[in-house]
Amino acid sequence: MEVHQLQILRELGDLGSVTAVAESLYVTPSAVSQQLAQLQRGIDVPLTRKEGRNLVLTEAGRVLATAGASVISAMAQARAAIGAFQHDGAGEVSISGFHSVGQALFAPLLARLSGDGDPRPLFFDEDVAQQDFPALSARYDLVLAHRMDHSPPWPADRVAVIPLAHEPLDIALPAGHRLCARETLTPHDLIDCVWAVSRDGYSPADIVASVAAVNGQPPRIAHRINDYTTVAALVATGNLFGVLPRYTAGALLGPGVVLRPLTGVGHRRRIDVLARPETLRRTSVRRVAAELANTMSDLADRGSG
Repeated sequence: MEVHQLQILRELGDLGSVTAVAESLYVTPSAVSQQLAQLQRGIDVPLTRKEGRNLVLTEAGRVLATAGASVISAMAQARAAIGAFQHDGAGEVSISGFHSVGQALFAPLLARLSGDGDPRPLFFDEDVAQQDFPALSARYDLVLAHRMDHSPPWPADRVAVIPLAHEPLDIALPAGHRLCARETLTPHDLIDCVWAVSRDGYSPADIVASVAAVNGQPPRIAHRINDYTTVAALVATGNLFGVLPRYTAGALLGPGVVLRPLTGVGHRRRIDVLARPETLRRTSVRRVAAELANTMSDLADRGSG
């Protein structure tokens, strides 16, 4: 049985005729009769009987109509509850972020959302390979994700995409290295360097692989480290090169590390917010997504300055 069929049965008990039910629900009498017939097929006892020219409820029909009224009331309460949930601007919003973007965005985002009536962000760190970000939208309201320009786009049939930044990844050099005197670097400049770089499947490893391909030789990788703070510390020792994002790694750099742009290979990653389309119907989620965009915009402005 369907809720709208129970509604018709209830209206029939109150109004006393198929015609009156049809008028109250703005449907045809034949549509009312059809729905009552479908409901009857699932019930072993008669729900209606003829009384003159009118169709009225039997005792069983009145019992079901009364029970149906409770169902209809519960459904109305459920719709009201979900409506309040959808429009609650101060609800909790779960956000997952890979390490560098979490370090850069979580604290300033929290400061932006610290007023009365603001959404309440709940932060989680999830540093996964690029192809695994969309699946995180099943666990979190908003997923901060990154991919290189040449990598496949996010699956539009599964997630909505909100672009945040098109961030360059720069070469991290030890301060004082001869290449620090150059404004930009080419793959050929890096032919003999030793790397501290991320594991395969992450943006820095993709860039090092591209540099190696242009140079026609395998890269010399000493350390596989996903954490940019550790990479910066290793580069600062003076014997290693790394790949660090320009906007989101700025706070990690000490005086021992210098960033230089790379030319000749793709060196930008897209930072996006991924979410299930139905999640973005919530007012609180849309508000947090907008503040994420504002926070990233401020960070990019500082990094480009």
